[in-house]
Amino acid sequence: MTDTAAAPQIADHEWPPPPYIRPVGGERPVRPRGARSFEGLTYSMIPGYRPLLLDVHVPEGAERPPVVLWIHGGAWLMGDRRLPPVMWPAGTLFQKIVDAGFAVATLDYRHSKEAPFPAQLHDAKAALRYLRRFAVDLGIDADRVVVWGESAGAHLAALVGLTGGQAEWDGDEGVRTGDTRVTAVVDWYGVHDAENLELRSLPVDTELIPPSHAETLSREPLLTLTEGSAYGADALRLCSPISHVRGDAPPFLLMHGEQDGLVPIVQSEVFAEALQRAGGDVEFRRVPGADHVFLGSDPLPLMDEAIDWISARLAARP
Repeated sequence: MTDTAAAPQIADHEWPPPPYIRPVGGERPVRPRGARSFEGLTYSMIPGYRPLLLDVHVPEGAERPPVVLWIHGGAWLMGDRRLPPVMWPAGTLFQKIVDAGFAVATLDYRHSKEAPFPAQLHDAKAALRYLRRFAVDLGIDADRVVVWGESAGAHLAALVGLTGGQAEWDGDEGVRTGDTRVTAVVDWYGVHDAENLELRSLPVDTELIPPSHAETLSREPLLTLTEGSAYGADALRLCSPISHVRGDAPPFLLMHGEQDGLVPIVQSEVFAEALQRAGGDVEFRRVPGADHVFLGSDPLPLMDEAIDWISARLAARP
């Protein structure tokens, strides 16, 4: 077990956090050990855009293991399929998933300045269809897929889970046909109600988030995501997972830091309540003392907790 006293502290990092990519010349992606890796697979090629890539790491010796589809964060503006948040020990997340006997697939998607919502959702679903189309070649069981995301990636993971099988949200990028439903969703500190997102009020003696940054941090990424959307003035509502809640949604695990200064925990509180009212299966885990990306808390036990939850959900699946 990792010593929690050695966990990163908020004061160890600048605010807002640096981009979720390691700087040029810094740490490079870490390939999971004990896995067959398929890297740089082009799952979608849309004229006028960069090719969209997918990596798949399959545990050696595993026979058609279930898949965890990882969606990176980065305010819909940045990020890399190969790199979870820089604040976490490099390579740890994907290694833990592989060590648990699951394949892990990681995707890039169009950022919000490349294309507005729902392009990002369409891309995630295109990646899901690709995994199912080529499941035999990859040696995976793509009928058992758990989607897991953090921050902006959690927002997209929630949307994938809630709109599975709904043709109006599938898009036609990449492999055009195939099931887009998932087995379960792990949602780490995502935005769930975009129309009512406000920056958390921090203690007056805290200088982590200067007042001049508050509006930029809380609103600009969402406005960039929805600007130019075909849904117009309704885009903020429709890009909110809370607007798509239904009783037959897949099981959800929500984990959110109680001191999150970027995406306030109330975003997960109201979402969990909405899922419960609809009759959905949801588990909500508050992380005491943790800021965004779980700064101030040790992320490794949280990864283990999420993987244990995934294992239980997959075991319970008929």
